[in-house]
Amino acid sequence: MSAGRLVKTVKFNTPNYIGDPLNVIRIFNDKYVDELVIIDIGSTKNKTEPNYSLLEKIAKEAFMPMTYGGGIKSLEMISKIFKIGFEKVIINSEAIINPNIIKEASNYFGSQSIIAGIDVKLNKNDEYKVYDYLIRKETNLNPIEYALELERYGAGEILVYSVDQDGVMNGYDLKLTQQISKSIQIPLIALGGAGKTINLVEVIEDAGASAAGAGSLFIYRMPHKAVLISYPTRKDLEELVNNFK
Repeated sequence: MSAGRLVKTVKFNTPNYIGDPLNVIRIFNDKYVDELVIIDIGSTKNKTEPNYSLLEKIAKEAFMPMTYGGGIKSLEMISKIFKIGFEKVIINSEAIINPNIIKEASNYFGSQSIIAGIDVKLNKNDEYKVYDYLIRKETNLNPIEYALELERYGAGEILVYSVDQDGVMNGYDLKLTQQISKSIQIPLIALGGAGKTINLVEVIEDAGASAAGAGSLFIYRMPHKAVLISYPTRKDLEELVNNFK
């Protein structure tokens, strides 16, 4: 999301307008979506506070559990978001600068409501590095070591977002997911790359993710990426898992 509009990026660039967030949420309601994650890339990029007014409208419209990320820098911001009706928050860029915010937030609100976000990108040497969306550059942080640090600070979950796979729709980075999931004790959410529903099963069954997030998979229809909001039924997912095993 950016400037109150729903957008989808490719490798964290070229945000493509998808539609009005409230209309999309109404569709997801009808399709019994399990959980909704709203990431406001505009708040992070422009260093502004979350759009609380829009979040209130979203909370009133959505029938599923909700998580918010974007521009979070203080406990006061988190408190406002929880009071609106969101169950969890994602803290990403601020944690790179000040990892203590994870400890403070987890101690105050409970670790179950605090997700530490890690954007990861391969550098020129094909090494995984934590990517800082705020400055649009890779850092020197090793994502495995960083995930362990955030776990020690009290994060309840880790969300790993592959920059290189974002919006590409050719599957998650299973190697990255597996490396981090094997190293931490808390749940890992994988994000970036889902193009088929089988990819959701692969990243959980093969790479050890506890959950899989997706955007393009539920928004676009190939080959021309026409916008058509969809979501698999529980029966469809159960059949995929059974066939996969």
